[in-house]
Formats: sequence, structure tokens, C-alpha cells
Amino acid sequence: MASKILDHGKIERNVTLLLILALITVAIGGIVEIAPLFWIDSTVEKVKGVRPYTPLELAGRNVYIREGCYNCHSQMIRPFRDEVERYGRYSLAAESMYDHPFQWGSKRTGPDLARVGGRYSDEWHVQHLADPRSVVPESIMPGYAFLKTRDLPVDRLDAHLRALRRVGVPYSDEDIAKAVEDAMAQADPDADASGLKARYPKAQARDFDGDPKRLTEMDALVAYLQMLGTLVDTRAAEPMEQAR
Repeated sequence: MASKILDHGKIERNVTLLLILALITVAIGGIVEIAPLFWIDSTVEKVKGVRPYTPLELAGRNVYIREGCYNCHSQMIRPFRDEVERYGRYSLAAESMYDHPFQWGSKRTGPDLARVGGRYSDEWHVQHLADPRSVVPESIMPGYAFLKTRDLPVDRLDAHLRALRRVGVPYSDEDIAKAVEDAMAQADPDADASGLKARYPKAQARDFDGDPKRLTEMDALVAYLQMLGTLVDTRAAEPMEQAR
């Protein structure tokens, strides 16, 4: 026992030896953590229903990021009882697998929006974005009424889809070729959206901002908000969780 203590003391007093042994220890730990990743296809378990964003939803997400909405609203429901009861089932990593960048986080000024899709009508979202205090009197959110007056630029949507494909989002050549057409069709109640819905299951196609004659940034943002949390059937996972 005394010899072991002496050896340990010798290591602590020898800076060079301590550094070498520390590096060896860290290297072994790193190899154990990193090496298995080279033999698996993905670290994210895929979940049924998750798909890439439609061009209109993607444009809405760009507006969401541009206006800094992520500074006050996270999109990550943590597995704590208070959060699950307030916001819905906790977030799955797969639900953000096509996000570049993702919107996870725990700092909130406003509520988490991971499962806000379908909770409110399009009219509510438009009114809330235009004049937050008209529907939530205690809100400190700024107004975004100007989004309804800005036409949505769609000429570069195909380039955006092509760029995302380079980082792993599975957009097909057809998806890219029809990006502008799909964006226009999703917000036009009179358009044929059958092709859009075939390419993007559960895509919601309708006029989102109340003005079917124009495609605006408000259309895009509301389309994005209305799909959040709607792709995965969270009820299907309940029996599996109860069995654990």
C-alpha cells in the first residue's frame, strides 16, 4: 500500500510523466467514445413521419430565423413533467434531423414552439404576429405586421434546396426542380397541390395569411408554424414508453 502511494506521489511530482499519462488516459477515452461512430450509419434514430421541409415551410423558417424568433422561443421540450404537461411530448432528435441550424435550447422568454402546429388557427397566428397584445395582453413580443405586406421571394428556393442536399437533406432532383411551383401551390387554395402532397406527406396547402391573391412572408411563416410537431404521431410511442 505504501509503495502504491509513493508511486502516485512520484507521478504527481513529475510534470512530464503526469502529462504523458493524462494524454494516454484522454486518448483511450476518446477512442472508446468516437471509434464506434465509424461503424454506424447515423447517430440519430429515424422516426416515422419525419420529412424535409416543403419549400414554403423552409422559406417560413428562414423568416423565423431572420427575425430572431429563436431568441425567445426554443423548439425543444425537455423530458421534465412540467414541460411535457405544458407543451406536449418531449422532443425527439429525429424531429430536427433536417434542421440547419437546429432551434433547440432551454432559454425561453415566450413558450416553446416545438408542437405549436395545429394548436391555433391561421387567423390567430396572423393576428398574433401583427399585434401580439390583441390576443395575448401580457405579451412583450414585438409586432410583425409588415410580413403581410412583403411578397415572398421564391426565385432562389431551388438553390436553397440544392445547398441543403449537399449537407444530407434528401431532396430529390424533382423536389428541387419544382421548388418554386410547390411554394406557390401550397399557399394557393385554387392550385392543384396533389404533387406537393405526394412529395411532402402531411403538407398543409391553403391560403395562410388571409390574402389568396398574394404570396407573402406571412404565408410562409404561418405555414412553418402550423407544421411544427405535426409530422410525428406521438401517440404511437406511448404504449412503447409504458412498457419500459
